[in-house]
Amino acid sequence: MLFTPAATSEASPMEESFEGNPIVVINITYEAGIGGGSDIEGDIVLELFLNWAPITVTNFVGLVNESFYDGIFFHRVIDDFVIQGGDIENNDGSGGYAAQWHGFCDDGDWGSIEATKEECPDQRNWNIPDEVDNGLKHEPCTISMAHSGPNTGGSQFFITPEDVTNYHLDGIHTVFGEVIEGCGGVTQLSEVMTGDSDRPITPVSIFSADISETYVENFGYSPSSDVNGDGEEAVSYTHLRAHETVLDLVCR
Repeated sequence: MLFTPAATSEASPMEESFEGNPIVVINITYEAGIGGGSDIEGDIVLELFLNWAPITVTNFVGLVNESFYDGIFFHRVIDDFVIQGGDIENNDGSGGYAAQWHGFCDDGDWGSIEATKEECPDQRNWNIPDEVDNGLKHEPCTISMAHSGPNTGGSQFFITPEDVTNYHLDGIHTVFGEVIEGCGGVTQLSEVMTGDSDRPITPVSIFSADISETYVENFGYSPSSDVNGDGEEAVSYTHLRAHETVLDLVCR
C-alpha cells in the first residue's frame, strides 16, 4: 500500500522506502576527454514519491516510458549545487514539456497560464502545476523539477549531489524523489569541467531512463487517480520497458 501522509508530523518518505513507489534507473555516460578527470558510467537509481507529488511523478514516469530522456544530456552542471537535465526539446535548457495535459500552458514569455486543452493544443507548450507544498526538502540526493517560474515545469529536472543541501529552493521547486543508489556518481558528475552556461565541456549523456525490472515485476505501474482533474484517468502504463540491472556508478 502506498504511503499517504496524514499530517505534517508524519515521517518524511526519505527516511525509508515505501512499497509501490516507482523506481527509475537513469544510465549515464561521461567520457572525460578534454573535460579532464575520469570517465564515469553507470546508473542513478531513483525512488519517486508518488503520493507526495502525484502529478510530478506521473509526468516524469510518462516521459520515461516514452523514452523522451534517452540520448539527451545533463546540460547544466554546477559543483556544490546541482546537475540539471531533461530538456527533451532542445537539449540546452531552453525547452521541454509535459507528458500529459494538466491545465497549464506556456504563455510564450517564460510563464504559464491556466487554459483548456483546446486553447493549448500543441504539447510543446504543456506545463505541470507545482507541488511545492508537499513538505519535502532539498536534502542531498533529492530530485526536483526545474522551471522558469510558477507552474512552468515540463520535463527538466535537477538532482542535488550528496555533499550539499539546497534548502533555499524549498517551496519554489517540487521535490519528488530521491537517489537510492548512485548518488556518489551524481557528486562526481557535479564536479566535471564546464564552460559557458555551466554546460559540461564533454557531454554528460543519459544513455537511457527506464522503470526498474524489479519494480515492474513486483508492482507494475498503472495509477488510476484523476490527477488531471478532468474526470479521466491521467495515464495508464501497462507496457513498461525494463532495466535488467541496478549498478552503482563507477569511475574508470
